[in-house]
Amino acid sequence: MSLSLGFLNAKLFFCLCVTFLKHHFTFSASNPTGLTLRAVLDDSPGSPLYLIENLTIAERIERLIKVTNARANYLSLVSNCDARIHPDNIPMPITREGLFYVVEFAIGSQHHKVKLLMDTGGGLIWTQCVPCKTCFPQNLPIFNPSASATYARLPCDHPLCKGPGDRYTCFDGFCVYNVHYTGGASTRGTASMETFHFSIDQSEIESFKNVIFGCSDDSSDIFFKNTDISGIFGLSMSPDSMMIQFSSFIHSRFSYCLVPFADAIPRPLVLRFGEDIPQLPPDVRTTSFVQSPTNHFYYLELWGISVAGHRLPFSQSTFQYRANGKGGCFIDSGALFTQIDASTVGINAYAAVMQVFASYYESKSLRRTTSRGFELCYERPPNYDDFASLTFHFNGADYTVAGEYVNLISPDIFCVAIIKGTYATMLGAWQQQNKRLIYDVGMGALQFADENCVNDVP
Repeated sequence: MSLSLGFLNAKLFFCLCVTFLKHHFTFSASNPTGLTLRAVLDDSPGSPLYLIENLTIAERIERLIKVTNARANYLSLVSNCDARIHPDNIPMPITREGLFYVVEFAIGSQHHKVKLLMDTGGGLIWTQCVPCKTCFPQNLPIFNPSASATYARLPCDHPLCKGPGDRYTCFDGFCVYNVHYTGGASTRGTASMETFHFSIDQSEIESFKNVIFGCSDDSSDIFFKNTDISGIFGLSMSPDSMMIQFSSFIHSRFSYCLVPFADAIPRPLVLRFGEDIPQLPPDVRTTSFVQSPTNHFYYLELWGISVAGHRLPFSQSTFQYRANGKGGCFIDSGALFTQIDASTVGINAYAAVMQVFASYYESKSLRRTTSRGFELCYERPPNYDDFASLTFHFNGADYTVAGEYVNLISPDIFCVAIIKGTYATMLGAWQQQNKRLIYDVGMGALQFADENCVNDVP
């Protein structure tokens, strides 16, 4: 048997990163209050998916799952205040750096080039700075704030550092941060302000002053080390994220539509903001975001789950966010595969869901096979396509994933592409294929509808 995952080589991780290399992007802003970003997918030897077709079945699946697990370990930011910028235009072309989509732009009076992971789960915008206490290796030069005439440290009397809901702490007269992630990763540094320079085209640069960002000089266990990426470009609902700082321009909305992974090479990713988001069809569904007291992920109120139309007997409280910081359900384009929480109170939700999948495929007399990483894999008979669907029953809206996008499928084997979650349930990118998704922070809701994403062009 051969699990043919070669089609995944060049675009599996939708962790959005921002890049300014002119030969890699197309920028469109025909609407003065909107923005369209077009990302061209290019592969690199540094990617964990590079030449994946040369690996064994077990090695391929194990590598893909490591991508999702690394993402889960990265998430869990500590989390209030308002820091807004009012630009006329924000060009942010995005390309791929290995597994990640990155934003490349310049900072400071010296126009120092940086590449930051553009992340729907991240808040603080940060990059490494010298002098370093403990910096992870990166390919591009590290930013030197002392060489920039426009650099400034954030003072302690800034609302983000002082008052109710402050995000930073004061030390020696300046704001500092200490961010810890699950899995042991962390970054520390000085909350700062700097000028960000974005390329509009080959001859024009747009600059924005006093953007709040983190100057990190002490980081550990960062999962994108040894790449060009030097930090994070956050898109969450955190007050220091790009989404909030630039909210007046983009109307606090962004959208994407993931072309099916099997068809996507070499199709670009289109990330849309504000009025450049297409009008939704009449059958669009809307579910409200749920605020967390400790972070700014896009949490959703998940009431239940169905497999192949069979609704499991979960109570509405099964997936609630818990006082210990665990639980809840959030959507994250940076997670490759969906994770279902195995630590839910009273019932192991992951085990219960996988049992229904197992019963479904056993009723089809399919032969079970093994694979490192995924719990359920089966031999696929010729022309078999009776794959079980998956429905997330959110408050006010059912999110149904067709069977072909629930599973990782090859001609002679397939696996249920769901991973055991250790602290929360995450709706990952694999189960977002051919969906128009709009994150509307102003409305406080996620909107979605089925769409043929191959038609989503700039």
